[in-house]
Amino acid sequence: MSDWSTPADIKSRVVREWERGRLLAAPLTGEALYPWRLPLKGPASAETLGTRFDAVRRWIKTLAEGAKAEGRSGYRLEFREINHRQLGRNSIPVAAWLDTEDDALALIGKRRDAARFRELADMISHAFPQVHDWLARRSLRVLEHADDWPALLGILRWIAGHPRPNVYVRQIDVPGVHSKFIERHHALLTELLDIVLPPEAIDAGAARGAAGFERRYGFRSKPVLIRFRLLGGQQTLLCLSDITVPGDEFARLSLPVKRIFITENEINFLSFPPAADGLVIFGSGYGFEALAGASWLSDTTIYYWGDIDTHGFAILDQLRSRFPQARSLLMDRDTLMAHQSLWGREDAPTRRDLPRLLGDEALLYDDLRHDRIGTAVRLEQERISFGWIQTALAAIGNSRCDD
Repeated sequence: MSDWSTPADIKSRVVREWERGRLLAAPLTGEALYPWRLPLKGPASAETLGTRFDAVRRWIKTLAEGAKAEGRSGYRLEFREINHRQLGRNSIPVAAWLDTEDDALALIGKRRDAARFRELADMISHAFPQVHDWLARRSLRVLEHADDWPALLGILRWIAGHPRPNVYVRQIDVPGVHSKFIERHHALLTELLDIVLPPEAIDAGAARGAAGFERRYGFRSKPVLIRFRLLGGQQTLLCLSDITVPGDEFARLSLPVKRIFITENEINFLSFPPAADGLVIFGSGYGFEALAGASWLSDTTIYYWGDIDTHGFAILDQLRSRFPQARSLLMDRDTLMAHQSLWGREDAPTRRDLPRLLGDEALLYDDLRHDRIGTAVRLEQERISFGWIQTALAAIGNSRCDD
């Protein structure tokens, strides 16, 4: 009897269809779901009826008690007659029927949720008829954000009325809506905007996640900032020595420098020794897009100083995809071995090929990625002695200036 259907099994089957969104979608898609027949598992033969008659009677009673009565919603039972040579004719339940939507919703306690969905679907489709099919596909998502729809529709109306507005998301002027709300609902808004906006208002090549939302729909993005210091003794820019500017403004500069140093550590950036005709940039890992727009950098010699580990060399490799003239600084075997007592361990080394590395760089990278020197060896750039840095700068022809 353990595998015979129970009232709980019937309810569970309906709950599964609710969780798939089928019950809410049926009125929108026109699916003729009702009357809905749910086959039951029960006694397989007349022999079972004879050998387990009392168990069968208890099973039938349990199902009948769960069925709807006069004036009550729920399931009704379909019976089939089994003829037993000793017990005679007996009716056995073979299916449960849900005749109406209300029967199904009452069984699983979802009447109120369904009514709320119908209300929301009417409001949303009235504002944007083109989302009708989306409502059927994403019915549970509609309910999940039930309280947010007035604000969401306000945002959709504003963007539809201002395609590719070239303003910051913060400037969307909808009562009760703030930028944090929009950030929390990027994914949902993306689904809807891709439906309600014309193709020319969407940059389909942009990422669909939060990071690509601004570009996808023509909003201004928070500018990437570049921080740099001029290293040539008393040389400053507008009497400033430590400067942070948006990437597009950095691209428009034309500075009297010949050497660019990029370092990933802030203290190294701040303490970088003076260097004639030099500029040091506080790096940002793998992100070099902002620097790529500065065409004047092509006329300089670029030195990259990163950690001596697999990711440090991967960043160098990526930098060379933008600036082929880039050289490595303090990322060599001598520096690594001279600071052996300060080695750390790289958490997740990369193993991929790096085609832009040069001779000794490639050999050292291969030794690191294949653990020939040690397991996941890493020398962080800030652990290198200051005297070693000064010696390296002197070796590449940078003249020391007085402070």
